[in-house]
Amino acid sequence: MDSPELHILAHGLLFPEGPVFCADGSIVLVEIARATVTRIYPDGTVAVVAETGGGPNGAALGPDGALYVCNNGGFEWLETQDLLRPTLQASNYSGGRIERLDLVTGAIRVLYTSCEGQPLRGPNDIVFDTHGGFYFSDMGKVRMHERDHGALYYASIDGTHITTVAAPLLAPNGVGLSPDGRILYVAETDTARLWAFDIQAPGVVRKLPWPSPHGGRLVAGLGGYQRFDSLAVDEAGVICVATLVSGVISEISPEGTLLRQLSMPDPYPTNICFGGDDLRTAYITLSGSGKLAAMRWPSAGLPLNFAGRAV
Repeated sequence: MDSPELHILAHGLLFPEGPVFCADGSIVLVEIARATVTRIYPDGTVAVVAETGGGPNGAALGPDGALYVCNNGGFEWLETQDLLRPTLQASNYSGGRIERLDLVTGAIRVLYTSCEGQPLRGPNDIVFDTHGGFYFSDMGKVRMHERDHGALYYASIDGTHITTVAAPLLAPNGVGLSPDGRILYVAETDTARLWAFDIQAPGVVRKLPWPSPHGGRLVAGLGGYQRFDSLAVDEAGVICVATLVSGVISEISPEGTLLRQLSMPDPYPTNICFGGDDLRTAYITLSGSGKLAAMRWPSAGLPLNFAGRAV
């Protein structure tokens, strides 16, 4: 699995996602199947920071240095060909929620469980804007004979304000912002479509008319059986989308051109984030096999808002 390009930093993780690069060089991520927030130190040491219960998913550092976690409430799991993968809504599903984790004390506070009377079903990924608010996707939940619609939301860190940005979406997953902060990107898992929304004000986007199903502008869609997961944006505005089944990182231009697909040794590369002094180290969660990998990336990643606020 190791190579001059791809280095395995940690293994034995239980479906890791949501990697966040910290100022001390460590990576904080979630282990969805273990229901923990976990830190991976540069020497490979693995330490549990907090036990969240449910299904911690996407994570991001906020303006106060705390970690904000999308908790999907839990999945059922299957192991196939030595790969762990999530399936249906967990039998002990605990409800979708947004949580604030103090990385120093380990204290967890639930900020949101609903929006405008609609319960959060499966919060998935999160990104902060320069105003200190955050966008997040709710993927919904799948049960044997039914599924929830997904949505995009915007919320404040004090737990007092949450609003729907766009709905309905089909399994929205990764979210990210353009370098100028004016475009919100979201990747739909099941359709392998990348959508864009032009931001007019914090939490407010311009909606396109029908036939857009939710007001978004289609950037790109992949052929064949591929599925989108999380995403990261580089300094040039290229959207790097973790792509399931085909097991690649797909680089897509803002104009919608598929620039390249970089193969990973796992059909479930779920997340990518950028770190290092020059933001040219890509940290990639190989979730099916339970690994965190790193490699040198040809371009620098876009600096995330408030990313340097915690160690």
